[in-house]
Amino acid sequence: MLVLIVVQSIQSIVNNSDRSPTGKHLRRPSSMATKVYIVYYSMYGHVEKLAEEIKKGAASVEGVEAKLWQVAETLNEEVLGKMSAPLKSDVPVITANELSEADGFVFGFPTRFGMMSAQFKAFFDSTGGLWRTQQLAGKPAGIFYSTGSQGGGQETTALTAITQLVHHGMIFVPIGYTFGAGMFEMEKVKGGSPYGAGTYAGDGSRQPSELELQQAFHQGKHIATIAKKLKGAA
Repeated sequence: MLVLIVVQSIQSIVNNSDRSPTGKHLRRPSSMATKVYIVYYSMYGHVEKLAEEIKKGAASVEGVEAKLWQVAETLNEEVLGKMSAPLKSDVPVITANELSEADGFVFGFPTRFGMMSAQFKAFFDSTGGLWRTQQLAGKPAGIFYSTGSQGGGQETTALTAITQLVHHGMIFVPIGYTFGAGMFEMEKVKGGSPYGAGTYAGDGSRQPSELELQQAFHQGKHIATIAKKLKGAA
């Protein structure tokens, strides 16, 4: 009899915890933030600068936790030295399995002959276990990039990268023309396209412009908003 009374008391507490003082049911707030991972490879820092702005944009959305990750380098120090590549930042290096923790992604890389760099392709090649179990299926993902010239792959780099998302069942989220007037800038050099934010590195000395950084911020906010909506709907 005593056990029954205790059980009934506990049940009463649980039931009433969802009610306001007026007796109406309350909606419990989600205890888990929407996680957006910005995963990138950057040899000379151009992609990294865009990634930092994308993180700021994603983090500006309430209830979103944005985190920067870089993929592992595949070139040895001797080769990197001959290419005058600076030391990597202290952004943590991601492993394939850590992708499953996120609700949405923005992947960034420099172009190599109109496609993503080998370092990032090697990372995607390591995600076979996630592909087999389709753990990334249904999650939104965007793409950003850096090229050396106007004809160097501002669209083809993103277009050829979409195949990686498709095989994982991810939802490609382009920015379209949601950036507004900035998409039609003709007086200044500006990277990016409806596929995603971008920049021109030129000979390496050019850094992302203010407009390119604004577009990157917009992309982060855009994708984070969609990731949050999808998680809420689920």
